[in-house]
Amino acid sequence: MIKVQVRSNEPLEAALRRFKRQCNYAGIFRLAKKSSVYEKPSEKRRREKRERVRNIQRQIRKSMMGRVRRRPVKRYGTQKPEGIEATTSEISIDAPLAVSPATPAAPAASE
Repeated sequence: MIKVQVRSNEPLEAALRRFKRQCNYAGIFRLAKKSSVYEKPSEKRRREKRERVRNIQRQIRKSMMGRVRRRPVKRYGTQKPEGIEATTSEISIDAPLAVSPATPAAPAASE
């Protein structure tokens, strides 16, 4: 049985959303939908096979993701990776700027 306690100063819509989410996680909507319509035995077997395949693929993906996350980060050491021209130590911050101040335009000669 799913219970939702309404918190103080909580709108009813928010509590209803939490209730619906918990029902969805518990699979109540799926059970209600499944029992509302007759399912042929062949369709049931086909659906269960699809669910088994989906669960197996999900487990494989999860196990592969765990392996990828545990790999150590590859460090470059003293060699520069390809495509990088300069490092921060090679860039001079004290270099003067090549921007000249703007000069006002000369007034046009009027005749």
